[in-house]
Amino acid sequence: MSYPGEEFDREAQALLFPSGYNNPTPEQRYHLAVIGAGPAGLISAIGAAGLGAKVALIERHRMGGDCLNVGCMPSKALLEYSKLNPGDFTGAFTHLRKVRAEIAPHDSVARYSEEGVDVFLGEAAFTAGGDLQVGDTRISARRIAICTGARAAVPPIPGLAECHPHTNESIFDLTVKPESIGILGAGAIGCELALAFARLGVVVHLFELAPRVLPLEIPQASAQVHQALEAAGVRIYAGEGVSSVEKNASGHLIRAGGVEVSAELMLVALGRSPNTDSLNLSSVGVALDERGSILTDNKLRTTNKKIYAAGDCTAALQFTHHADAQARALIQNCLFAPTAKVDSLVVPHCTYTKPEVASVGPNPDELTAQGIEFDEFEFDFAELDRGRAELHGDGFAKVYTQRGTDKILSATLVGHDAGEQIAPICLLMSNGLGLAAADKALFSYPTRSEYLKRLAGAYNRTRFTPRVANLFSRWLKLIG
Repeated sequence: MSYPGEEFDREAQALLFPSGYNNPTPEQRYHLAVIGAGPAGLISAIGAAGLGAKVALIERHRMGGDCLNVGCMPSKALLEYSKLNPGDFTGAFTHLRKVRAEIAPHDSVARYSEEGVDVFLGEAAFTAGGDLQVGDTRISARRIAICTGARAAVPPIPGLAECHPHTNESIFDLTVKPESIGILGAGAIGCELALAFARLGVVVHLFELAPRVLPLEIPQASAQVHQALEAAGVRIYAGEGVSSVEKNASGHLIRAGGVEVSAELMLVALGRSPNTDSLNLSSVGVALDERGSILTDNKLRTTNKKIYAAGDCTAALQFTHHADAQARALIQNCLFAPTAKVDSLVVPHCTYTKPEVASVGPNPDELTAQGIEFDEFEFDFAELDRGRAELHGDGFAKVYTQRGTDKILSATLVGHDAGEQIAPICLLMSNGLGLAAADKALFSYPTRSEYLKRLAGAYNRTRFTPRVANLFSRWLKLIG
């Protein structure tokens, strides 16, 4: 039975995991073998090959990893389409399939093969001798990079596993609009998909154990997203964890505290588990933490110094752009002198709800827990002339600096373009520039980017102490 957008799924599948594909004859020894063709693995492989290295890339499912297939891109496609075409469920899911198919050539087997990468499709595992086994093929390499990513975690809530809930790995395969959906977890994934489904006319029940949505963000940001989700029709149950789930006539009966809710479908968005189980890592002395994540040093080396790891299979932050940056360091360290470090990377993240929430660095509670004293500077976007002119010009920016200095420790922005507006803050932080540096820059008028100049001005005013004011007064009197 066909469904709307099926042709796009077939097109993407043919590019990312083509049927009838024959793995190449392996080289006697590669400079680098990469396990996993998600963002970290793809960039590592094509970057190393571009430098002239002999590279093997191994993928067991589909090229592109979670980001292309079941993560960033389909979720953003749903959000964008549902914003402009509310209620059009079929159109939204057709659009996300089309988006995946349009991006697929960039991550395809054909493209990587043409760029000099030997692509092997199949499951990889280490041998006792330190090589990789893919089916009947043995792959030997000077250095090996594990970039196997992570999968959705399903917690041991009574009845949950038996209900076979959706995760991000299956929710984008829907072909028929459900009447209702229960989403477990109000982090970034849960909030984004709650908004998208609500816009598409689905009754959404959003459950969160913490007392607020987006519990890792500052309370002010959580409050604005909570309000926006409720305005979109999302029914939020915060502060009570789901205690049990069972099948019923409507689909699923979800119990949380004293509440019982029926929902046709269920989506679990309660964290991630690293894909390390099938690699036989113990045979090569690669250590894992208690979650099964690969332990690495600040140069991405595992406890076996010939084996590196990057991306979501490690204990690092799980963002596509972070995996990208790690991969670039991995290339340097695997092929040349291992001098590239990743512990000082400035890594922002964004939740693409409306409003968006973008953050970088530790939140205030984390700074306090680390014993770091800080100053807080806040500016409301509505106070900008551009904000006054816009229909949706609200939101705010908060920047936290080291006490008594302009050194930026972290920031949180809320607004319809927060993910874009946090970029100059990341640029300042990455280059060791303080908040005052923004006061020297010119920003187009009227734009929302002027918020940064306003924050810099607020910091500079703190330097105008009574002593400085007295010196200025005496100087002005002197020059008459």
